[in-house]
Amino acid sequence: MYAESEAWFALMDHLAEMTIKYVKAQVDAGASAIQLFDSWVGALNAADYRIYIKPCMEKIFTALKTFNIPTIMYGVGASHLIHEWNDLPINVIGLDWRTSITEARSLGITKTLQGNLDPSFLLAPWEVIEARAKEILDEGMANPGHIFNLGHGVFPEVNPDTLKRLTSFVHEYSSRVQV
Repeated sequence: MYAESEAWFALMDHLAEMTIKYVKAQVDAGASAIQLFDSWVGALNAADYRIYIKPCMEKIFTALKTFNIPTIMYGVGASHLIHEWNDLPINVIGLDWRTSITEARSLGITKTLQGNLDPSFLLAPWEVIEARAKEILDEGMANPGHIFNLGHGVFPEVNPDTLKRLTSFVHEYSSRVQV
């Protein structure tokens, strides 16, 4: 990336084109939303992200706008980049479990936010999961434009029944709490 910038940008352009084609195939097959999920983007500082990654993301998300589906950008450990994502042609910014909804809004983020339950909570007793989910839902309701979700992927050890119970709780709690 630093030593061979020309090769880096050629590779990123090629990956962007491949991603656009892949997403088009997903949309043609029925996908109704697309999330670009980058587990390593948080390793970059904001200046390097702007130079080496953001142009590729702009190209991808600009092309995806023609598909007329919601688009989401998500990265792990990337709270220092969410202000960069706020400028992308996306609908939603995904937050990992380390970034609070209130913190994101305080940075001037205007996009819809998605997240941010720490997936390790899904291994805890139900009372712990429910309490944390309630905290996130309450924070989201105090900061309009929030979609409840995990702040990263599901661990293989998580019982699927826990996910079903959490989903039911989120729907039920959200429907009875007045904003």
